[in-house]
Amino acid sequence: MEKPLENDCPFHEKRGRDAVAPCRFQGEEVPMILRHADVMAAAKDWETFSSDAPFRVPIPSEENVRKVRQLPIETNPPDHTEYRAIVEPFFKKPRDKEFIATIHSLVGTMVSGLASGETFEVVGELAVPLQSRALAHLLGLPQSEAEEWISWGTHVFRDVLEGESDGTAVDAYIARQLDKNAESPGNDFFSALKATEFRGRRLSRDEMAGFANLTFAGGRDTVIHSISSVIAHLAKHPEALNFLHEDPKRAVLAAEEFFRVVSPLTHIGRVCPVATDVHGFKVPADGLVSLCWASANRDPEAFDCPEEIRLDRKPNPHIAFGAGAHFCLGAAHARLIIRELLKHLAASVRKITIAAAVPNVENAEIYRREIGYERLEVGMEPR
Repeated sequence: MEKPLENDCPFHEKRGRDAVAPCRFQGEEVPMILRHADVMAAAKDWETFSSDAPFRVPIPSEENVRKVRQLPIETNPPDHTEYRAIVEPFFKKPRDKEFIATIHSLVGTMVSGLASGETFEVVGELAVPLQSRALAHLLGLPQSEAEEWISWGTHVFRDVLEGESDGTAVDAYIARQLDKNAESPGNDFFSALKATEFRGRRLSRDEMAGFANLTFAGGRDTVIHSISSVIAHLAKHPEALNFLHEDPKRAVLAAEEFFRVVSPLTHIGRVCPVATDVHGFKVPADGLVSLCWASANRDPEAFDCPEEIRLDRKPNPHIAFGAGAHFCLGAAHARLIIRELLKHLAASVRKITIAAAVPNVENAEIYRREIGYERLEVGMEPR
């Protein structure tokens, strides 16, 4: 099944000419590594391209919007390996049959409640609540907690950077959780952080806050934008909805193709500890480099007809979740949400109609990308 993309890859011409494309972020000229093989190699070479750079792994950097180093992502092995092991049990839950059944039920309930033919707003009424409620299940926290997270909106740190929020809501929430009585631990995420040890000692408050900060911010907008992008595509291409309806198992490959195409995280930052030649671009010591997942995922050297959406694409070596030691902790959770969403939409929705749409646009010096939606009003006709 082949369908052309509505928007061409903004890095297509640059990737065809050069291995990197310099782009200025916050006053710093940053080489964006564009080709699939080069991005993969850099992601696995943490000594040359280091993640041990507090606040500088996200692009734009977040020195002005948070106070703690995000763990484990802003560390390198062996620290990263040991930190990651602390929270990994929570992020392995999406492999368990009981957890899969829980998310299946959650998604089914939400989709059936909205598939009435009446118009609703996807981001606020489906994507944000679904991401928040699924996360509560993942972290072993009550569903009542999710209601507070829903109030944070789409992207807690981007809102700070754009002056739409003072950024205190997430910090205040994490502080309240860490202040709770540690003498009565449960099986939830925060209890695990308080009870665990790292190299023979308890985690510091900043370390616990660093884990929580990444957990509540790291996979928030990426999952939300993936949900809205999926629904918009199925609305514009009803034959794709029918294709999935014919065989529910097709949702597995379809989900991977959506992650490749959407690439909800354009890129991630790495810092070169020493002066480094990055495919002809001279990066000074402590200089920033971009690993551009979005460009790599449209590289014709890695993908046949990359500018087409093929919901049965196989193989699909996309790197929307990164690669190497820092491969996304939440990948299995995100995949489960999108797979279940596709299955329920295909099973219970006959047609999706877009009433209004405001794309979420990421603007930079050399590119403009539409990633998900700020608002997406649709009607879903039940089968």
